[in-house]
Parts: sequence; C-alpha cells; structure tokens
Amino acid sequence: MKFWLVWGFDALIAAVALFFFFFFFAGLANGRVSSFNIGLWLILLLGVAGIVGGSLRLRTIGHRGAAMAVLLILAVPGFLCVLFLVVALITHPRWN
Repeated sequence: MKFWLVWGFDALIAAVALFFFFFFFAGLANGRVSSFNIGLWLILLLGVAGIVGGSLRLRTIGHRGAAMAVLLILAVPGFLCVLFLVVALITHPRWN
C-alpha cells in the first residue's frame, strides 16, 4: 500500500513536469522561448520517467526495497516543496 501511495505522488510530480513542458512548447511556438533549453527539459523528463517507470519495473521483478528507494529520490524533494508552500501559505511571511 505504501509503495502505491509514494508512486502516486511521484506520478503527480511527473504530471506537473509534463504540464510545464507543454508550456515550454507553447513558448517555442510563439517565439517567447528559445530552443536552447530543450536538452535540459528532455533530461528532466527522462529522469522523471525513469524514476516512475524504473520503480515499477523493479517492483515487478521483486526488488521492493530498491523500488521504494528509487521512488524516494523524487518524493522527498517533492514533499519538501509542498511542505514549504503550505507553510508559506499558512504563515504569510514577509519576503522583504
């Protein structure tokens, strides 16, 4: 059960990355963004897809601990970002 919870969170992070990638292509289409960063975007998306897909592959061949470790590579920073946003929304800090 906990594998699927973490995997779902990672899939949500992957969906957010893909969403912003589509905005990158929209910027390319109308000329606001140059194609200089396409390599970085492809590395980012391949890394996220490798984590999500690789963890599923590891789990199917019986390496449950390794699959969870691979998932945590993306889940821990994602959780810390969500926690930061929640704290910033609740505490209304002064940024100046």
